[in-house]
Amino acid sequence: MLLLNINLKAQSKAPNYSSFYPGEIWKDTDGNHINAHGGGIMFKDGTYYWYGEHKGKSSLARVGITVYSSKDLYNWENEGVALSVAKDPDSEITSGSVMERPKVVFNEKTGQYVMWFHLELKGQGYAAARTGVAVSDSPTGPFTYLKSYRPNSGKWPKNFKEAWKETPKGGDPEDWWTPKWRKALNEGMFVRRDFEKGQMSRDMTIYIDTDGIAYHITSSEENQTLHISKLTDDYLNFTGEWVRVQPGGQNEAPAVFERDGYYYMITSGLTGWEPNAARSFRAKSIMGPWEKLGNPARGKYADKTFFSQSTFILPVQGKEDEFIFMADRWKPKNHIDGRYIWLPLEWENEKPVIRWKDNWAL
Repeated sequence: MLLLNINLKAQSKAPNYSSFYPGEIWKDTDGNHINAHGGGIMFKDGTYYWYGEHKGKSSLARVGITVYSSKDLYNWENEGVALSVAKDPDSEITSGSVMERPKVVFNEKTGQYVMWFHLELKGQGYAAARTGVAVSDSPTGPFTYLKSYRPNSGKWPKNFKEAWKETPKGGDPEDWWTPKWRKALNEGMFVRRDFEKGQMSRDMTIYIDTDGIAYHITSSEENQTLHISKLTDDYLNFTGEWVRVQPGGQNEAPAVFERDGYYYMITSGLTGWEPNAARSFRAKSIMGPWEKLGNPARGKYADKTFFSQSTFILPVQGKEDEFIFMADRWKPKNHIDGRYIWLPLEWENEKPVIRWKDNWAL
């Protein structure tokens, strides 16, 4: 009986991975499927830290934001819950809220680890459209929740025409998807609507530039337009300096990286939990203008991004010009069974390209 128990325990342990297997169950060092969805990676002192949403059967937060650590990107140790849901029913991050797409960065000036994430308040569906921030002195937490924002309250975007600041005579159109409505959207209808209380923020990411300045990139304006905002030096607030990107383009799930003097961004379209064709963009400045590069995916199921949605672009440490496209394959009927799609970025004519691989190694 003792021998049988030992064998069963050994079988539950994760294999010692030396390759990536996109779409397969990915076990941690305890033998459990990694539970860190919509995640992002931070590298510090020789260790990668993977932060993600702890999922049960639904999309509601019942545990919080988890963190895993790795030295080689293949094998991940469960470091526990980095930011727990609050027991206080009046807290913005109480159990039953929505906490998505966490991104953690280290602030060299303050010595703090700063976590940003998309926050929806309990019982409000996706109406709140806020972004939350938490801090810790350790990469594995525990993180302390500070507050949430509707970004850039009372601030106009830098690339906003003066004429757009006034609501047209007769008001903005109420019927969606008409030519008149699309024109009003492009000319800042939702920016004006949310000017006082702050702009909407849903799918988001954080990007730290080479000069240490941090930027918050988010899907806003009813998910119709991306906003890129410069953060304060402590990475905890908005400076009020921001731009609109691809108004009316319906881009979600932004993931940003830099290569050879260009900033690149990969996003998805707007189809809820259903997969769609990814998009890619390029700019000489993080604040734009951004040019369209098209769908980076190639091959079979490229029109569905291999049934996944972007979440982060990971620069591999010590490997020049090597990046990993991180994406999630959502399972809305059983969120805990969501799978991870990690694929290498390749290049064609200075454009990022993603091809499917059943397994691959760095």
